[in-house]
Parts: sequence; structure tokens; C-alpha cells
Amino acid sequence: MNSPEIACGINVYCTGPDAADLPSALDDMAELGYSHIALSPISEDATDVAALKKALNDSGIRPIPMAGQAPQANVASADEAVRARGLDLLKSSIDLAHELEADQLNGVVYALFGDHQEPFSGERIAESARLVGQAADYAAQAGIRMTFEVVNRYETSMLNTAAQAIDYVRQSGSDNLFVHLDSYHMGIEEADIPGAIRSALPVLGYLELGQSGRGSLLTGSVDIRAAVQAAKEAGYTGRFGLEAFTRQLLVTGGANALAIWRRTYSDPHAVAAEAVDIIRSVYAEQ
Repeated sequence: MNSPEIACGINVYCTGPDAADLPSALDDMAELGYSHIALSPISEDATDVAALKKALNDSGIRPIPMAGQAPQANVASADEAVRARGLDLLKSSIDLAHELEADQLNGVVYALFGDHQEPFSGERIAESARLVGQAADYAAQAGIRMTFEVVNRYETSMLNTAAQAIDYVRQSGSDNLFVHLDSYHMGIEEADIPGAIRSALPVLGYLELGQSGRGSLLTGSVDIRAAVQAAKEAGYTGRFGLEAFTRQLLVTGGANALAIWRRTYSDPHAVAAEAVDIIRSVYAEQ
């Protein structure tokens, strides 16, 4: 079976899209065999989009931008006007993804990141799904596949498991909304990571590999190889992603928001190479 496409998270190598070392990071990713880079959240106001496009085009690496929500623009809000602005924010993220010539958009698009004070009601989940479904249909018109990341209980109280995500897709009513599973979050929330991957296969659009300590995939409590093996055996043909964080390669606000308090690795090339080796070796097995 041919090895699938693999994306590398931008923060594996550098602080963000405006980092001076982004071009060299992109070249290293390309040399290792990555096809895509998963970007941190960006906006046209805060990012030199033209420079980013040039760096991507020069390297041959394609972008996977990230969308999110804001306190006053949130599809999961109890306030109708705030929900409407949340949909508008998603559409603007889709427009920016299209400008970057992306074919996929990731992110926690269904609620405000960090909102975990209490459970969401079924009504608010359903309304969030309906609006995100509209955004996904809008993305389809631009040739962009929209995925949403399932994160752990400390980052949201809305969607924490593959089962919840599958039901959310159903409620969205969109054929262009897909699930983004991350082995780091699954290590917290799922009793059976391979089983969760298999169950989500019909709507699984992105499988991200992250270790419990958020550093090297070779060191931690998550069986990364088993996750890749489960995807292969289930017939998964979508993209994989690598996500790793270390404090010295994050801006302070981002590091604090993600609770990355220490240096988890010092060699981005080695961490990126490990992920490619794991995926390729599993897919090379008969």
C-alpha cells in the first residue's frame, strides 16, 4: 500500500508563519517527504500572506490553515448575534484558506477553545453543528475540505470523543465536514484508540499523531504505531499529520494557552523524521 500524504505542524520547527526560519523549515520538511504544513491560526491583518504564499510555493509544500472562534464570534454561543458572527468568522477563514490555495481547513471550529466550564446542551451542540455545516458547504464551493479537531476535556466540553464527533457530523447535514482525530487527545479521552479510529473511518479526514508529552513520537504513553496500523488496516487513505510542541519554539501566549511549560525536544528535524519513518514503515508492511 502506498504511503499517504503527511503534514507537519508548523510549530514543530518554528514560532509561526512570519518566522524568519520558516523557509528553511519548509525545505527540510520537503526533503523528509512531507507534502503539507499545518499552520497555526493566521489572519490577513497579522500575517504577510504574500510572503507566506511565496515561501510555500518555493518549497512545494501546501498549506493546511486553521480556523477557530472568538469570544464575540462563536457558533456555540447562546446569543444569536454572536453565533452569526461565528459563522462569518469561519467563512473569512475559508476565504483566506482559498487565497493560500489550500484544499483543507482544520481547527476547533465548533466552539471557543478553552470553553469547558460546564457541559453544552444538546440544543447548543445541534445549533453549532448546523452553522458549521453551512460553513463546510461554503468551503466546498472553494474546493476546500473542512475538518474539525476533537480535543480533550481541558480544552472544550463540547466534543471529546470520536463517537461525539461522528454524531456532530450527522447533525451538521453537510457532506463536506470531516473529523480530525489526534492521538494526543485520544490518549486522554478514548478507551480504545485503534477502535476510535476505525469507528470514525467514514468521516475521518485527518489523523494527527501527537505523543502524551507533546514531543518526540518515540517517547510517551501513546502507542503511535498502533494508531497508524489501525488506520491502515481500516483502509484509511487520508492525510496524516505530526504535531509536537516545545516551549522555545512557541510564542509565550500560545505556549501558555497550550500548557507547554518546558522544552520537550531540541531537534525539530529528528522529531519530524521520526514521524515519517513510523508512517512509511507501517504502510510498507505486507
